[in-house]
Amino acid sequence: MTAAPPILSPDALVAHLRGRLGPQARIYAPGVGAEPYALAEAFRRQPGLADGLTFFGIWIPGVNRTDWSDIGGASRFETIFLGPALREGFEAGRIDFLPLTYTRAWRWLETAPVDAAMLQVGPPDDAGECSLSVAADFTPAIWRRAPVKIAQINPGLIRLPGAPTIPYAAFDAVTELDTPPRDFPVTATTGKMTAITSAIAARIPDGAAVQFGLGKVQLGLLPALKGHKGLTIHSGMVSNPLLDILDGDTVAAIRTGAVLGSPDLTQRLAADARFTAASVRQTHESAVLAGIDRFFAINSVIEVDLFGQANAEFVGGRQISGGGGLVDFARGAQASPGGEAIFALNSTAKGGAVSRIVPRLDAPATTLSRADIDVVVTEHGVADLRGLSVDARAEALITIADPAFQAMLEQAWIEMRRKL
Repeated sequence: MTAAPPILSPDALVAHLRGRLGPQARIYAPGVGAEPYALAEAFRRQPGLADGLTFFGIWIPGVNRTDWSDIGGASRFETIFLGPALREGFEAGRIDFLPLTYTRAWRWLETAPVDAAMLQVGPPDDAGECSLSVAADFTPAIWRRAPVKIAQINPGLIRLPGAPTIPYAAFDAVTELDTPPRDFPVTATTGKMTAITSAIAARIPDGAAVQFGLGKVQLGLLPALKGHKGLTIHSGMVSNPLLDILDGDTVAAIRTGAVLGSPDLTQRLAADARFTAASVRQTHESAVLAGIDRFFAINSVIEVDLFGQANAEFVGGRQISGGGGLVDFARGAQASPGGEAIFALNSTAKGGAVSRIVPRLDAPATTLSRADIDVVVTEHGVADLRGLSVDARAEALITIADPAFQAMLEQAWIEMRRKL
């Protein structure tokens, strides 16, 4: 019979982990709701313990706020997103940014060198299995390959239907600590976003499958879907706005890799027969998405140019996020029979001083090519770019720009068109 792992304090657990590793080691840690931030704090309380360590995983801007390259030692950090919390470490050269989509990130985790996994899981059930709970997304790609495995056993992480499990006995050592899972703060939507999400909802037929990003698009879209029937929610992440449509017959099924919400949301989904937690391989892979009829991928971007290219990662030339699942979902929606890749944005920024429909992207890199976008929606209307010539695409995008910038955009297109 396999012995149960020793139960240690958080400080003793990370010291135990460090003692099992060589002077240079790579440690996987999950993001989203299962980020083991209490163990980062344990590293901070023991200066120098993280020297020589490289932490890596998938952390989400606005959700995961720990800079693992700055936890009290000379450590490094690898990630596919950048946010404000990581700016200092990135500029200092301690953080390596990998421009990967979710499906590429899954393959990276399947093959990346790993010496240890530092997880946060639910308590073992009667069969000795610990649920990945609110973060079923990426950990299944890597945990079996990690020679050393430790965990924070968190009673607050309840078992969710479909979430993968890890045997309690597979851990070298654990700590028992109840900490709130990371979540995504919900903010109020504006009148502009309400107009945008209402226009998007009008495009979605009953019985369709819907994916949406975090933030104001999700917050505005879900109430606008209340009159629909039989929808499948197939998304990388869901948060509290989902509660608005769980009653009634709007939702037929829910499939997601991460839950980022209150205990009310998690407990509701745990008892909901329509809900399934799934890994990235089940939520983002092109073959899976192509097999879903009428799959609508709905996401926001920072700016779109007159060629139909989009930037979702840069502001003022600085990396503020990453491509993530955006490209995977867009291409999956295009491959889905009757599906659409829809992108939403306010027409202006900085209080109306800047147009977000621009002549040509000025970002250092392009997130979405002109072939990746079906539909663009602003508060001024809908531009369906499918099947349009370059001139017709530019005209359609100018039509949904803020009227104050339309003349500038028209003249810019005339000048660019001469050079094509």
